[in-house]
Amino acid sequence: MTTLISPHGGKLKENLLSDEEAQELKIKAADYPSWDLNERQLCDIEMILNGGFSPLNGFLEKSDYDAVVKKMRLADGTLWPLPITLDVTEEFSKQITKGSNISLRDQEGVLIAVLNVSDMWTPDKKKESLSVFGTTDQMHPGVNYLFNKANPVYLGGEVSGVESPAHYDFKHFRDSPRELREKFKKLGWRKIVAFQTRNPMHRAHVELTFRAAQLAEANLLIHPVVGMTKPGDIDYYSRVRCYEHIIKYYPELTTTLSLLPLAMRMGGPREALWHAIIRKNYGCTHLIVGRDHAGPGKDSKGNDFYGPYEAQELLAKHQKEVGIEMVPFQMMVYVKERAEYVPANEVDKEQSVLNISGTEFRRRLQEGLDIPEWFSYSEIVDELRKTYPPRNRQGFTIFFTGLSGSGKSTVAKALMVKLMEAGGRSVTLLDGDIVRKNLSRELGFSREHRDLNILRIGFVAAEITKNGGIAICAPIAPYQATRQKVREAISSVGGFFEVFVSTSLEECEARDRKGLYAKARAGIIKEFTGISDPYEAPKSPELEIDTQNCLPDEAAQRIILRLEKEGYIR
Repeated sequence: MTTLISPHGGKLKENLLSDEEAQELKIKAADYPSWDLNERQLCDIEMILNGGFSPLNGFLEKSDYDAVVKKMRLADGTLWPLPITLDVTEEFSKQITKGSNISLRDQEGVLIAVLNVSDMWTPDKKKESLSVFGTTDQMHPGVNYLFNKANPVYLGGEVSGVESPAHYDFKHFRDSPRELREKFKKLGWRKIVAFQTRNPMHRAHVELTFRAAQLAEANLLIHPVVGMTKPGDIDYYSRVRCYEHIIKYYPELTTTLSLLPLAMRMGGPREALWHAIIRKNYGCTHLIVGRDHAGPGKDSKGNDFYGPYEAQELLAKHQKEVGIEMVPFQMMVYVKERAEYVPANEVDKEQSVLNISGTEFRRRLQEGLDIPEWFSYSEIVDELRKTYPPRNRQGFTIFFTGLSGSGKSTVAKALMVKLMEAGGRSVTLLDGDIVRKNLSRELGFSREHRDLNILRIGFVAAEITKNGGIAICAPIAPYQATRQKVREAISSVGGFFEVFVSTSLEECEARDRKGLYAKARAGIIKEFTGISDPYEAPKSPELEIDTQNCLPDEAAQRIILRLEKEGYIR
């Protein structure tokens, strides 16, 4: 573990052991309890180990966590706006005590680091959510993660790094803080302005960043996030290929590209401050902060979570303490009469502004429509069209849910036949009974096992969808939270349509061809959905069908018409 001081940044705490020390620790770690790090935790541990999260040398203890949540500072007063903690299950927490060591491993079981547990507690997540994100609205991705994905117990303590998480992609763009500082020094760059992004860059972004660098009389670092971003964002592989094209449009020797393995929280103003601290650690002297920096979009009432310039205001207040200068920018817009991009506040009333929103841009990609040259470069558009073809060439999943005997399987089979008759794409039926027999034979019917079964179905459906096929799923899937996880997984790679087969319990019991309801009423079958176990009806399915009121052929045709309307089939 080393501490580096550089003219391009403050102290840099690196938490990786020497090769000899790492080998010794590997032997000891074989006897420690092991925790497999999830995607966000892997990002966090990498940033702790490489010094990107300096001055942190591990996960926050409770005193630091409380101080950060309440006043954006560590217990010793150091500015730090977001809590960095290791969340684990209650079951795992029972294996350890304060002072224990635990092995932190990636999903393949590779030892990344050892955590010396100095603190363990159950947080007040509502308090954390309100203080850190300013809301408990679960439309906020950070809030949603906190309540629905993060585990209930937090661990704090110093970490000893054995090796950084492995990356096999874009290695020539992956620089640690130390490596990037050394690169700046070698190039003779004294002033560096960083641009944070989680989206593809278009002409407006090039104009904005070029102007910002000119204003600061600095070199430019394009520093995109390639860890976790907002659900639904364009995957980073596609984005990095776009960045490789865009970098050619800057003057030579003025701009460089490097990737940041950060897990964003979409925390608006607090996150902007966090980004500034991180960029300081990477050796930057300036940070571009635009409109709604790190904003998560709209809340459940259709309002923005944060004001458009709240992030700029908070960073302006603390930039001297951080030691990095903010370069504030308004949204850039294209003025037709001037045939150029200008800041929105410099547009005259009589001038015409042309704009394509992110939503409109995605719609044009999905429908194969024209995207004008003034908006983006042809190489960027071509790259994105490869990854996001028109909807009629994308894969999608039809996910049926409903009570046993509601008619899900019958309608699903009718739909499969119609889609196969039309041809053009492979169609796979993942019926509940068939999956139970072939994929989840060992599972019972406890809530935990039901969830696992549905998540397995969702995983297979996501792979089919990602590769351009059609997946038709017909499980009972009684729990809303589990169905939401499946929706999020599949929506990130293609289309997702939830079909609620809302046939009443009375009708399902009357049909009862297998005698299951009778056995459940008699207590022979335990935990039977609709009788001894609840069914949580979907809140907003794409379609609702009651098979009491329509034949399977009619129900399948309704789904076909909806798919045609959305552009997935022609």
